[in-house]
Amino acid sequence: MTEPVYETVEEWVTERFVPMYRRTLGGEFRWCAQWWRHAEAISRLTALWHAWEALRLEAGTGMGVWYRDHLDHQLPILLGARGPFYQCSEDEHLEPHLANIEPAPPGWWGSSTESASDSPADEPELDSHV
Repeated sequence: MTEPVYETVEEWVTERFVPMYRRTLGGEFRWCAQWWRHAEAISRLTALWHAWEALRLEAGTGMGVWYRDHLDHQLPILLGARGPFYQCSEDEHLEPHLANIEPAPPGWWGSSTESASDSPADEPELDSHV
């Protein structure tokens, strides 16, 4: 197996992603210098890095596939005005808002150990294909 070019996502972001994929920031494109504080950004950048490491080894169209299937899809989401950095600027990190969560009431998910009578009468029918 071939060794990766970059050992960590941080190394890939610092040495490859930021220097290579430059955009005028503000307005349409957002970036946070503390990108590593954004879980979604870490996840998306890690996916890009792993795909880059794999597809760089594909002769011929590997990098073209990476651009089309990975970067071109992720970049507008990652840097977009409503993406993970939407509250930040290049100079200021603002902690992303975490949505409130309430647990479902007992029986809501129709556990096999609970009878149908445990479910609320007005419970919406859930599509079993979802």
